[in-house]
Amino acid sequence: MRNPVPVSAQRRQALAHRSPLETPPRFGRARLRQQVADPLPRSIPDRLWTELFAAMECDRDRALLEFFVSGGARAEELLGLTTADLDWAGQRIWVISKGSRAREMVPASPQAFIYLARYLDQAGTPAADERIWRARRGQARPLSYWALRRVLQRANRKLGTNWTLHDLRHTAATRMANGGRLTLAEVQAILRHADIRVTGRYVTARVEDLVDKLAEHYSRPRPAATFAPGYDPADIAAVFGA
Repeated sequence: MRNPVPVSAQRRQALAHRSPLETPPRFGRARLRQQVADPLPRSIPDRLWTELFAAMECDRDRALLEFFVSGGARAEELLGLTTADLDWAGQRIWVISKGSRAREMVPASPQAFIYLARYLDQAGTPAADERIWRARRGQARPLSYWALRRVLQRANRKLGTNWTLHDLRHTAATRMANGGRLTLAEVQAILRHADIRVTGRYVTARVEDLVDKLAEHYSRPRPAATFAPGYDPADIAAVFGA
């Protein structure tokens, strides 16, 4: 048996992992291959997120995860942070946005700044023009994208998962879009999406997030049968059965 649909070598190259700092190449589909719908963004459920956070080995990595999931910044945007990009009082950071290359504000949680303060106390505060995230091994140098990806790979090996750095941004977007406190337009502004339809893909309902609600639904007692005034329950039971 031979598959009549040819395999595109260019497509294999397109699916290979690349650093987001590099310009992504564009490839066409192979002949006879149909276009398929894009899968929904993959986010990390709360229970698995807790396990992933616990697998981090230092405050630097914990701070990075908190910045990822609270503000939805991209990996290359977070790695470019300097001390001048930190607003400790306003609980926000300033990043160079991937699309527009403009310097834009991204909110962050208080926990992210707490872990960042612990990390800077241990590693020391860098100069104003230096990146705040530094490698822990080898000579003093900024933390690279591939080193950060390696941190997540070690956690995946320990937990038996396969999360990626961009899944962290998907997790932040899914939490914001389904939390009930932010409108879709507000989520779009935080994530800096050019098209609100991209933000709308995060409005989803996952079965794993509904387990507690389903358990409550199943344990809810059935409503008692009531009859209109004037009907004798004994007569109803005699006609329709108990």
